[in-house]
Amino acid sequence: MTTTLTAPAPPAAGAIPRQADRIGLRRTVENTLTMAYRGLLKIKHNPEQLFDVVIQPVIFTLMFTYIFGGAISGDVHSYLPVIIPGILVQTVVMTSVVTGVQLKEDMEKGVFDRFKSLPIARISALSGALTADMVRYGIASILTLVMGLIMGFRPDPAGVVAAILLVVVCSFATSWIWAFFGVIANKAAAVQGYSMMVMFPLTFASPAFVPKETMPGWLQAFIDINPVSHLVWACRDLMNNGHVGMHVVWSLVGAAVIIAVFAPLTVRAYMRRA
Repeated sequence: MTTTLTAPAPPAAGAIPRQADRIGLRRTVENTLTMAYRGLLKIKHNPEQLFDVVIQPVIFTLMFTYIFGGAISGDVHSYLPVIIPGILVQTVVMTSVVTGVQLKEDMEKGVFDRFKSLPIARISALSGALTADMVRYGIASILTLVMGLIMGFRPDPAGVVAAILLVVVCSFATSWIWAFFGVIANKAAAVQGYSMMVMFPLTFASPAFVPKETMPGWLQAFIDINPVSHLVWACRDLMNNGHVGMHVVWSLVGAAVIIAVFAPLTVRAYMRRA
């Protein structure tokens, strides 16, 4: 008695690939860019999603500059080299929280359930959302810089470009944290709550608005190990002097560590849900 082994027939054109079917890297990248474009279309059709990156830089720059400028630096113009890099970091890093919130909202609405039935890489919905949010970081950065220029800030041009790229990279890394919470949390409101508990102490207990030397000793010790502090100092050096120092290195190292830890955790948790 003999047994004939027959190779499985290839899927018909237009058929949905099975979970076991492999999708190559090139197609995964294409699917990611498509999902990123979807994220940008969401902003186009719902402009209110840009309120945080449009209104927050304007309000924070005006408010903090005119409230603290005279007390800290003697006048507003002298305070701009201190506050603009700080506002840049705070605004863009805080914007990264939206990644996790919107990811959870999509999951609650069943959008990701529809993606499961499409012949696309399952990870592309997650990676596309993270990629699209980098546009938000760029908009927030440019608006903060424009406000500073209007008020009289005159930074180093090359340093400004480097500072914006550094902040976008670090915010992209931070967005993996909130994407992880977006996948595992029960509600979008919970992601918002977790993020505020973490981000407010990190951004306000930093040299973003006032010099470290004006704070108590125990708080200065925390500021020295706060990753947001190193990002603020790095952007300040870049924007004011065009200087690339150790704070830039520490910021990039911190971003790499966050991605190395949270990217696998997020992908694993997401794939279980997807």
